[in-house]
Amino acid sequence: MHIKDKLEQAKKGARVSIMMYVLLTVLKLAYGFLAESRALTADGLNNATDVISSIALLIGLSISMRPADSNHNYGHYRSEFVSSLIASFIMFAVSVQVLIQGVTHFINKDYSQPTIEAAVVALVSALLMLGVYFYNRNLARRVGSSALKAAAYDNLSDALVSFGTLAGIAGVMFGFRTLDTIAAIVVGLIIMKTSIDIFKDTAITLTDGFDVETLYKMKRHVATIPGVINVVDLKGRNHGVITFADVTVTVNPLLTVKESHDIAETIEEQMKAEFGSIETIVHIEPEEKYIDVQR
Repeated sequence: MHIKDKLEQAKKGARVSIMMYVLLTVLKLAYGFLAESRALTADGLNNATDVISSIALLIGLSISMRPADSNHNYGHYRSEFVSSLIASFIMFAVSVQVLIQGVTHFINKDYSQPTIEAAVVALVSALLMLGVYFYNRNLARRVGSSALKAAAYDNLSDALVSFGTLAGIAGVMFGFRTLDTIAAIVVGLIIMKTSIDIFKDTAITLTDGFDVETLYKMKRHVATIPGVINVVDLKGRNHGVITFADVTVTVNPLLTVKESHDIAETIEEQMKAEFGSIETIVHIEPEEKYIDVQR
């Protein structure tokens, strides 16, 4: 699948998330107010932040499709991560607001009395978000989008939040008056944790962090390619749906330029075949032990 096709597929996942989050935000905020459930209202605010983060993801994916230019030699693929970073700040701000309100109500013993409608909305929301999670997770695996994968786990987090909201509402109905307010506080904490996790993962990628285990697999794979004597160095950078790798290998110094070039091309082809959308820059160096023998 071409990179642009992958980005288009990833955008479909972002659109599905936006439509679902808008629907759930309206439902939860409306029924949270009408059914007097602070946990459901907090859950609705959580989904409101998800609308913003999904729109940011969609914008980032659209910018990612722009071709390379004089200022962006590797393309604009990392734009989706900038969008995720902005979304994490918004989510954190909302989580603080939810926590302040929840703690204030708990201290003042201002407990709500949600109705059965609030419980139904929470249950339906949880099931719908599970469906969106599985859709985006499978799509992220197919297109290799790190940002869409993060969005999918955010979908799962939202489903779990809705189940927690349901538990809080049900608890009040069974006589535990504080549970709806406690559930609202828990929702605030989950929003905060999610925003921090998104920030950490995005910051690592934007600062050229790369999975050590994946690097080890790449290095081991390159070492098996005929003509490669030693893998001197291998670095990787994640750019969303595409990975860039720089590998330095040593070869027999007696090889012709054409033979060395063929080895470099084989490395590029094998890396793409094994690891998917990856652009590999190969640096060829003469193996020192062969040079010493000639001397």
